[in-house]
Amino acid sequence: MSEQKMMHATNATNLADILERVLDKGIVIAGDIQIRIADIELLTIKIRLLIASVDKAKEMGINWWEKDSYLSTKAKEAEMDGENAALEKRIKRLEAKLK
Repeated sequence: MSEQKMMHATNATNLADILERVLDKGIVIAGDIQIRIADIELLTIKIRLLIASVDKAKEMGINWWEKDSYLSTKAKEAEMDGENAALEKRIKRLEAKLK
């Protein structure tokens, strides 16, 4: 017979607490990878990972997703407005040339 272990709610609570703390405080993981041959640097890769809640990231001045048109409808609308304005100018120039 196999014994089944019961998962206690305290384990789930502890994991939830840890996740809440990490998101609330934020955590940074950083590392650099360098490839060198005979003291000649061929490649450097800098890795930076920040795990935080959206509110915490905004507190730190990080809000790049708000300006990314793939992630933000406001950014997409602003991009489209800029493209529309450029197209309208182009149309007006072409119409002026035709007259």
